Amino acid sequence: MAETERSMSKPGRTPHIVVLVHEHGALEPRYLLHALANVWRERDGVRVTVLNGPQPDPLTADLAILHVDLTVVPANHLEYVRQYPQVINARVADISKRAVSTNLVHRGDGFDGPAIVKTNRNSGGRSEAALAARHGSFLQKCSLALRRRLPWSWRSALESDEYPIFKTVSQVPRGVWRNRDLVVERFLPERRDGCFCVRTWTFLGDRELHSLAYARQPIVSADNIIDREPLAEVPLELRRMRRELGFDYGKFDYAIANGRVVLFDVDRTPLFSGAAEQRSEPDVARLAEGVLMYLR
Repeated sequence: MAETERSMSKPGRTPHIVVLVHEHGALEPRYLLHALANVWRERDGVRVTVLNGPQPDPLTADLAILHVDLTVVPANHLEYVRQYPQVINARVADISKRAVSTNLVHRGDGFDGPAIVKTNRNSGGRSEAALAARHGSFLQKCSLALRRRLPWSWRSALESDEYPIFKTVSQVPRGVWRNRDLVVERFLPERRDGCFCVRTWTFLGDRELHSLAYARQPIVSADNIIDREPLAEVPLELRRMRRELGFDYGKFDYAIANGRVVLFDVDRTPLFSGAAEQRSEPDVARLAEGVLMYLR
């Protein structure tokens, strides 16, 4: 894209982007959007305002970005952000496994192959647990503390890089099926050269980053990646999933298993830091250009 095309500023007018985070949240440096916002400010002269939850009156802005780091966005946050003329991720209200996964296993459905147990909430349910610990009621805090002492199959949050894997569904503990905070998925890993692989597609509008990570362990995480390589084409099926889920900005983790796309995780608030990402400044600058299609 030519330098003149990259510029968002027009003579006499400064574009304004509003970022809506949770009322108890923040746009911390660990988020990729924090780095993108810095590019918009420093390179393009864009004004970026971060709002903590719904405000009494909406600010005047050209674009709003929904950036609530919870599995389900609170209704009042959705209602507020949808007042703006252009909104990134306005349709991405629920990213729970039950809302996005096509590989769920249900008790008695006849499948008895390899299975993995995950939290229904995104990222192991950590964001919800942290919010309850800091800002929950006394009863919520007591419930959270009690469930942390119970066996893992009765908990509401798990470390996402330690999700239990079973050779057959029949080995899944009974408590898992009774726990609405957990789900069972078919375990469909991608294997290459003796390693387990995860493909990561990060996008904003029509700009994207695409890579393949290798690890020795079956659950690929930031701490165990041994190599990463860039990928070119994004599968059409994955692009279709993005359209159906309503994503304008985010990150999809997936694999190609048995010749088909297996979507592991979707995230509307991807992180910038960590070995799993390894995003360079040129990558961030290129991704930042994706906001243009919403500011034109």
